[in-house]
This record gives sequence, C-alpha cells and structure tokens, in this order.
Amino acid sequence: MKSRVHLTVAGRVQGVSFRYFTREKAASLGLKGWVRNLRDGRVECEFEGARDALEKMVDFCREGPRWAKVTNIEIEWLPFSGEYSDFRVLV
Repeated sequence: MKSRVHLTVAGRVQGVSFRYFTREKAASLGLKGWVRNLRDGRVECEFEGARDALEKMVDFCREGPRWAKVTNIEIEWLPFSGEYSDFRVLV
C-alpha cells in the first residue's frame, strides 16, 4: 500500500548534510518527494512510496546522519497523491 508522510525535524539538523543523507536514503528505498532547510533551523521533508519503506525512512530521520542530533520530529501521515516523479533537495 502506498502512502505519504510529511516530517519536520528539529535539533542539530542543518550543516550536517541532513538533506543529502535524506536524498540518499530515499533513493535506496525507492521513495519520491523532497527535503528542504527551514529558516528556523529545522528540516522539512515529504516522502511518498510503499508504507514499509516510509516507516524505515521515518526511522532514519529520527537518527539523521552521523553529526546530526535530532531532538524532535513531527510526523504527519497523509494519503498518497502520486504528484512526485523523483526526490529533490529544495533550496
């Protein structure tokens, strides 16, 4: 079953390659969507794909890359839309 999840990740998540870590993990799981830095220091991302792959991605985002320190993650499960054709790092 396909689904979509929207995440907002807080902590030391900018300047630690979080967006590029996310892009690599999403590609390895066959997910589509986007990731971007927010002005307040958080990272926001949205993924679409198989529910089990999305759950793995959420787990990856709870940890982040090696130098990240995730202190909070907001998770919103949404219906699958099929609007994404790839995964992008937005600026």
